[in-house]
Amino acid sequence: MAELPDAIDQSHQAMVEGRDVPWLLQQWVERVPDKSFMIWAPFDRKAKTWSYREFARNVEAVAVALHKRGVRSGDRVLLHLENCPEFVISWFACARIGAIAVSTNTRSVERDMLYFAEHADVVAAITQPCFAQLVHDTAPGIKFLAVTDNDAGKPASVPGDIAHLTYAELLAEKGNAPGRAHDSSADLGIQFTSGTTSRPKAVLWTHGNAIWGAQLNAAHMRLAGDDITQIFLPLFHTNAQSYSMLGTLWVGGTMVVQPRFSASRFWDTARRHKCTWSSLIPFCVKALLKQPAPPDHSFRFWGPAVHVPEVEATFGIKTFGWWGMTETITHGIVGDPDHPGPRMCIGRVSPGYDIAIRHPDGRHIVAGERGRLFIRGVRGVSLFKEYFRNPQANAEAFDADGWFDTGDIINMDGEGNLTFGDRDKDMLKVGAENVAASEIEAVILETGWVSECAVVAQKHFMLDEVPVVFVIPADKAPEDLKQSLIDVCREKLADFKVVRDVITVDDMPRSTLEKIAKNELRARLPVIEE
Repeated sequence: MAELPDAIDQSHQAMVEGRDVPWLLQQWVERVPDKSFMIWAPFDRKAKTWSYREFARNVEAVAVALHKRGVRSGDRVLLHLENCPEFVISWFACARIGAIAVSTNTRSVERDMLYFAEHADVVAAITQPCFAQLVHDTAPGIKFLAVTDNDAGKPASVPGDIAHLTYAELLAEKGNAPGRAHDSSADLGIQFTSGTTSRPKAVLWTHGNAIWGAQLNAAHMRLAGDDITQIFLPLFHTNAQSYSMLGTLWVGGTMVVQPRFSASRFWDTARRHKCTWSSLIPFCVKALLKQPAPPDHSFRFWGPAVHVPEVEATFGIKTFGWWGMTETITHGIVGDPDHPGPRMCIGRVSPGYDIAIRHPDGRHIVAGERGRLFIRGVRGVSLFKEYFRNPQANAEAFDADGWFDTGDIINMDGEGNLTFGDRDKDMLKVGAENVAASEIEAVILETGWVSECAVVAQKHFMLDEVPVVFVIPADKAPEDLKQSLIDVCREKLADFKVVRDVITVDDMPRSTLEKIAKNELRARLPVIEE
């Protein structure tokens, strides 16, 4: 792989040199020791607050406990927890001793967990009572299993036949963990991307990645020390872990952590703790727009990945878009709070990255076109270090000039604003024609007759594939919804793009962060034989 120009590589590296996650936490412990860093807001329980000093003490205790039990620099520790204080403390404790936190999706099943534990070769695990049996059974070779006394805030017990340490034992340790030099190149964490046709890839971050992400997140969102973020998206995922947690830490702000998203509990928590911003996904926005507008709040913006003018009209809260992925740590494309662009806009190119949006023949798109997104940065700083123990995936991900293929399709309007199109795997092959599922979905959504839709390919004996749409009807959907949607498609799309069937569902299958699991929808469709 050809290297990036030395000047770019060196300038990116200079931004993180000599800094790591423990360094960043210690900055605020020294400057504002009594300021609130983390507020835990469990459902139906009293909130608890950690100052920066109190949080650091807990981190040191768990770091000492891990080290005493044989966890060394470079070892992998499985963190299989829903949002909770123990997740955050454990993640920082791993960073403190140079261990690698392997944060896994709590919706994973046994098959997934067996793969995660084996592929990452984890030496220890920390989890909650509801997952204790699963982790115990799928990571049999670990040195120890530590379990909290609650399931994301609800008191719970561990099955009696499972050998484990209590998390309280880790917190009770005294002393100091071994010192280590601040090293931005040291490995920090692994997150598994959600796979569809193949096994998930283990995305490896360095401490330099975290420092890069922390400062760019803060810059993109114009964060300051008095900002308070509300976190309910899963901390095992990049969005909450990088955008919210690390962005907050960079400016010495405060984070309010909830177990998960709850529309009915959102506003009470937000108003009680005077939250000023939150990272959301469109699913959350839709749910909150159905809630009564509160009489007052402290929000100055929401980051729902796209610009949603309805939020400003309803709640008086600015929104702007962004695009990122686990491999980019932060936003490669980002909006501007003062210039958010049109509805559904994700923004423009972030100054920290090179972006190329290309046609299949390699030409760069111009205004009014769409293409495949490639991004370039510095491995281990502005881009992930590697896919852990997967040389084939690493070789396939980057071209000879260092461009990373995101697999995403991006649209550019006539003014240069960018919107998300789709994953390229959602391109259908109808006869000899390439069809974008997103184009059909846009036509269907514009009718206002459905609240959500997903176009997928149904195998066809002669045409290879034909488009079929799964829909969740809106309140104003016509009685003959199926025929009405087909008629609209016939009116606005070429004949080979018209959906062959409309299937009404109450809900969609979902993967990480509520993205529709289109592979599950495809599996429901039989092959059209004749």
